[in-house]
Amino acid sequence: MSRTLIVSNRLPTKVSRNPEGELQFSPSEGGLATGLGSIYRRGENVWVGWPGQYLDSPEDEQRVTEQLTADHMQPVFLTEQEIKDFYEGFSNETLWPTFHYFAQYAQFEPHTWEAYEAVNRKFCDVVAELAGPDDTIWVHDYQLLLLPGMLRERLPDATIGFFLHIPFPSYEIFRSIPWRTQLLEGMLGADLLGFHTYGYMRHFVSSVERLLNLTRRDGLVETGTRAVMIDAFPMGIDYDKYAEIAASEDARRLEHEYREALQDQRVVLSIDRLDYTKGIAQRLRAFELLLKRHPELHNQVTLLMLVVPSRDQVAQYQALKEEIDELVGRINGQYRTISWSPIQYFYRSYPIEELSALYRLADVALVTPMRDGMNLVAKEFVASKLDQKGVLVLSERAGAARELSDALIINPTDMEQVAETMFEALTMPEEEQQQRMQGLQAIVQRYNIHAWVELFMDRLAYSKIKQEVLRTDLLDNHARQEMMEKFQHANRRLLLLDYDGTLMSFHANPKQVRPDEQLRQLLAELCADARNHVVIISGRDRETLAEWLGELNVDFIAEHGIWLRRRGEDWTMIQPLRNDWKTDIRPIIEQYVSRTAGSFVEEKDYALVWHYRRSDPDLGRERAQDLLTHLTFIGQGSGLLVLDGNKVVEVKNAGVDKGTAAARWVQELQPDFVLAIGDDRTDEDTFRAVAELDQAYSIKVGTEMRSFAKYSVRNTADVRRLLRGLLAAEE
Repeated sequence: MSRTLIVSNRLPTKVSRNPEGELQFSPSEGGLATGLGSIYRRGENVWVGWPGQYLDSPEDEQRVTEQLTADHMQPVFLTEQEIKDFYEGFSNETLWPTFHYFAQYAQFEPHTWEAYEAVNRKFCDVVAELAGPDDTIWVHDYQLLLLPGMLRERLPDATIGFFLHIPFPSYEIFRSIPWRTQLLEGMLGADLLGFHTYGYMRHFVSSVERLLNLTRRDGLVETGTRAVMIDAFPMGIDYDKYAEIAASEDARRLEHEYREALQDQRVVLSIDRLDYTKGIAQRLRAFELLLKRHPELHNQVTLLMLVVPSRDQVAQYQALKEEIDELVGRINGQYRTISWSPIQYFYRSYPIEELSALYRLADVALVTPMRDGMNLVAKEFVASKLDQKGVLVLSERAGAARELSDALIINPTDMEQVAETMFEALTMPEEEQQQRMQGLQAIVQRYNIHAWVELFMDRLAYSKIKQEVLRTDLLDNHARQEMMEKFQHANRRLLLLDYDGTLMSFHANPKQVRPDEQLRQLLAELCADARNHVVIISGRDRETLAEWLGELNVDFIAEHGIWLRRRGEDWTMIQPLRNDWKTDIRPIIEQYVSRTAGSFVEEKDYALVWHYRRSDPDLGRERAQDLLTHLTFIGQGSGLLVLDGNKVVEVKNAGVDKGTAAARWVQELQPDFVLAIGDDRTDEDTFRAVAELDQAYSIKVGTEMRSFAKYSVRNTADVRRLLRGLLAAEE
């Protein structure tokens, strides 16, 4: 029976010690524990994570394990040093500030990175031991970025999803992390990567393209071995749960008590964990500005501020706590009267029933973080407003702002805007309040936590189907051995070998991809056997191919099939072609060269190629799409073909391709063994040309895209090993 294994840093149950030193179990705070609470208890599902307490005896670990496993949880125990270096260190002093754009607070300590690796490996050991072949593994958040990649090494065929619950920063910020490539590679071990917003997803893809030189097509990042799906899944809340609690007698009673204490004050509610990303100090300054600009609100409005303690032993958090205390004291000292305190400030956590009562009570919810992955407080406030009265003031830098467009959206660093938006919210007519709240509730109710889970799991299942559809089977030992045997018994062997990306790896400067001595020797040895007919089939111009490999006993197909040269003969064209169109097309491409630093035009006899491998990846991709559209429109009805290649856009005559030329060699030679190897879309024509031949083996270099090839290998090194293996089979 298939199961879902949820993996996160913390379990939904927290283990702690009471004052007497005894172990006690209580629910964990946070949206993840609440949101997935109903999932992990279904069937045989399991939640894997740290129980939140260092245990110094095997007996305590045994007791905790027994109690948690009875409730569908599997603990991962951490030492005190691991908690300090992995959790408090790398997770919260390196990743947290960097991902939230507070790079000035980030620390890059090698020993905390080593602990991060070790703890991710510890999680991997536990999950790999639990996971069955049909199980789905769902990994969560920034503490476990390496885990998907580690699991992929251990469980190559596993179904693995990953969701990041905090922002993913722009490339310029992310690149500052010394271990950036390892983190990206770890995340790409998943089959599906989920982010709260399209913006976070775009930042991730940009980092992958720039740091790993991988591309994204149709929502898939092509890793060379697998296609990883990338998508945005805005997380929701359990809407019905919050609405039911808000309607409960306890919530009504508590609201009545609070209202009696506050009398007829208008209430602006602020609820946050103590953190520099939440913008609490800026919020206080904006409230102070509101009181300064609008004295008519004196004795009329109260800021009810709840700050939940968090990491207050850390210097930045201590400084923030002191700043908040000072601001509250100063503002209250300046504006307080005998009967009115402008700010009611509480530094502690509250149970959900009391929070619900406060949501009911509040006229305005002030949710203004400097940076936040989603922010579920905004959604909890909306779900709790049963009378649909109240206004949400929301930071544009919270992920929730992408969905909750009926909120009043503000820039949290613009004090004047925040102050005036608070005033707008406090004076908004009830009819407009209800109209906005209806729109907000419709969104939050529809895209609740259950819809989020269902959508993610459906996309994860679809990603595996998509991989299977796109996948070309890797050339395994069985297929390799079969190929070797057929090669040995064949007397007329045709080897159709692409050059760039197949025999030689790509280079930013195409002129620098000269064949090395090992490749020359390999081709010479293949040509030494009279039974082998080697054809170099390339998009390069004929002069370059002749200069680099002309002394070898090989045939050539150049410029994607336009020019042909057999051994000992001159170059011939496959058919008469025209190139007068270049006069009109070249100026268009030159415009894109002038607008895209690092790009250039390569001119062939009957083709023009725009290269952008050395350009900024984002700009190059955008310009390439524009150029493709432009040239396709211009070339309609002119007999031209526009090709989208690997960091190139090529224009050439239609009706001529590698496959047409390769078919000539097949027809003339009548081989009893054919091997065709290529790496990009232009080589698909060759694969199609030999697809119906029983004696043919077609091999795609890289497995990231659907191919007509029967098999695939990972890279150029695999190609050379394969060709060397053919030679060894003859010895």
